[in-house]
Amino acid sequence: MKGFISPRLHPFVSLMLLTGFVMAGMLIGMFLATVALKLGFGYGLQQITEVMQTPLDYPDGRQALLVYQAITHFVGFTVGPAAFLYFNAHYPVDYLSPRPSVPVVLLLASAVLIVLIMPANSWLIDWNANVKFPEFLQAFEKEAKETEERLKVLTQYLTKFDSVGAMLLGVLIVAIIPAIGEELLFRGVVQQELIRWFRNPHVGIWLAAFLFGAIHFQFYGFFPRMILGVVLGYLYFWSKNIWVPIAGHFMNNGFTVFILYLQQRGSIQLDIESTEASPWYLSLVSLVISLAVMFGLHKAFRRLPMPEKEPEQSWF
Repeated sequence: MKGFISPRLHPFVSLMLLTGFVMAGMLIGMFLATVALKLGFGYGLQQITEVMQTPLDYPDGRQALLVYQAITHFVGFTVGPAAFLYFNAHYPVDYLSPRPSVPVVLLLASAVLIVLIMPANSWLIDWNANVKFPEFLQAFEKEAKETEERLKVLTQYLTKFDSVGAMLLGVLIVAIIPAIGEELLFRGVVQQELIRWFRNPHVGIWLAAFLFGAIHFQFYGFFPRMILGVVLGYLYFWSKNIWVPIAGHFMNNGFTVFILYLQQRGSIQLDIESTEASPWYLSLVSLVISLAVMFGLHKAFRRLPMPEKEPEQSWF
């Protein structure tokens, strides 16, 4: 089936249509999540609204909020972009992965890179967390800090793991679902449309990373997220396989969940959520090794053969 969206659309118009599909997906996801909370927890509309605002006031608030978040995110960020691709007439079936497979060792190295870069990235986290605004932007700074504190408390509440099962559920909701959906959206579609628009891969990668950082609506975490998006963007551009940035994104979130679980059990003392910079020597080693790994991955991906172009097939 060929889609009804014209292949002659300007990338800007295409991105606006994509935004519409994502927003529609979010609305459908919210509806489905509301139905799920009604059936699973017996919550009515007013109670669901209260759970979203003050989940600590409800015994099942944490579980309900996790279910709501998982369904809404999956439908909005995975089903929405997938539907956009399905209805787009000029996207072949291999659009997301022109290179349909990469060696497992390169996939794993791309994921490990995200962990290796964390100490170096801690300096950016520390700087971003302590940015001071001029006097005329004090109202924005106050609001941004209050938002950051509210989200910090909420995140700590949602990531309390009292069992292996709870930790694995956290991996699903915090790592797997966001990794697939956000990479499908930002790297798989947005980045490629921006590259098509500006005819420059670097501009496309950095702009997509900027949007990736901005969509979280947290200024005091914006720049580290943007740099993560840049790294994932280049990994995708080099590998030409969507599973590479998905693996990296999954490692970033999944590693954090696993360390939090070990920390809560008392097995380790590492504070993975700290905004303080790592020691300079550790960060320097992290930066050097990360750059070396990125350089190696770049060369390795370039050496991989591309499959011969076959006649285009439509999605599904």
